[in-house]
Amino acid sequence: MDTAAALPSPTAHRVKRLGHLDLPGAGQVVVQGDHAFLGHMEAPHGTTIVDVSDPRKPRVVAEIKLEDVHEHSHKVRVVGDIMYTNLERPSRRFAAKAMRLAQTRAELEKTLRRAPTGAELAAKLKIKDSELPQLEEWSRTGFPRGGFRVWNISDITKPKLIAHAKTGGVGVHRFDVDANYAYISTGMEGYGGNILVNFDVRNPARPEEVSRWWLPGQHLAGGETPEGPSDAWHLHHAMRCGDQLWAGCFYAGLRVIDVSDIRKPRTVGSYNYHPPVADPTHTVLRVPHKIAGRDIAVVMDEAHGRYHGRSPAGMWVFDVGNLDRIQLISHFQVSELDTPWARKGGRFGAHQFQEHIEGTLVYCTWFSGGLRIVDIRVPLSPEEVGWYIPEPCGGQPTPQTNDVEVDARGLVYLVDRHCGFDILETGI
Repeated sequence: MDTAAALPSPTAHRVKRLGHLDLPGAGQVVVQGDHAFLGHMEAPHGTTIVDVSDPRKPRVVAEIKLEDVHEHSHKVRVVGDIMYTNLERPSRRFAAKAMRLAQTRAELEKTLRRAPTGAELAAKLKIKDSELPQLEEWSRTGFPRGGFRVWNISDITKPKLIAHAKTGGVGVHRFDVDANYAYISTGMEGYGGNILVNFDVRNPARPEEVSRWWLPGQHLAGGETPEGPSDAWHLHHAMRCGDQLWAGCFYAGLRVIDVSDIRKPRTVGSYNYHPPVADPTHTVLRVPHKIAGRDIAVVMDEAHGRYHGRSPAGMWVFDVGNLDRIQLISHFQVSELDTPWARKGGRFGAHQFQEHIEGTLVYCTWFSGGLRIVDIRVPLSPEEVGWYIPEPCGGQPTPQTNDVEVDARGLVYLVDRHCGFDILETGI
């Protein structure tokens, strides 16, 4: 299906669908000029490039397939004629347990005074017995392909691989990039959980590591003591605004990192609202202009599960005029009653917003809550001004709207974790 004509009517307010493609599920969408770039969730699908010059008739112009079914390339960035894609183990939190397998086995042997059984090891790792052989294999082999790849897309129909930068852990997750540097969230040998590794990409065919930044306690090989479990206390990703990187750090909250000297990144601001908030800090976006006279950052949590009696993941607004005293000033939330799909399975709650903002509108993805458009012109009182909730696809019980992009024309691009690519127009 390549148009919206035969699709069921979505639930929408001030938003309409212009075009659609039944593409495999995606983790990220970015747009440059007349092309949208999608990073897919599951192998063999890697990256798809779509011509969106006519938003009513999008068409695929290039596809990159993956060689290994045990990896995915679900993130993508583009700067001019250069495209960056990640390589990571899918289900990264599960895959990361392979890195803790030897330590977990040793701890159990010490406690039990004997070798643990497979069932005991699986129970300690909180996995199924049937999943243990996969972790055993990954513990032996590691993930030698983990990292990011660089492509020349001067011929948009024939992306050419020009570099493959290897990192560590279970590979690269989300990242930011500009004409000079790539700001990579990745595992590395000797560290617990993902850290920030900055690469000089002024010669994109030869990425060069220039610095690292991590939360206190993550450098295990350096003798540091973890302040939390590695699957909870680590970097999600950081985005650059001026001479600063704004980082979502899961259950460590947010950090502001000074990179005026890229070789010596240093923390200059922090805020953590965990506990009591149940869902981790995912994305931190520093608004590059003042709103209502304030310096503002918007922060999105990621809905991980359902917690009876607790609010689902939402979006926060901070006053960041004084980094020594960052102030939380408001919160935006969506009720489960605002979508017909919230209680039919799948995730419900915040996940991501478009990673740039020109005015006061924030375009947010809410998993089974679809797209929510939030106006922060009054930072103390965010107001929802539009929404778009697609129908489920691919036999799934709910939509799982995962990522959003807005182009220079004001058109909105949505991807679902399971399937589907929508191009939308707003009346806002």
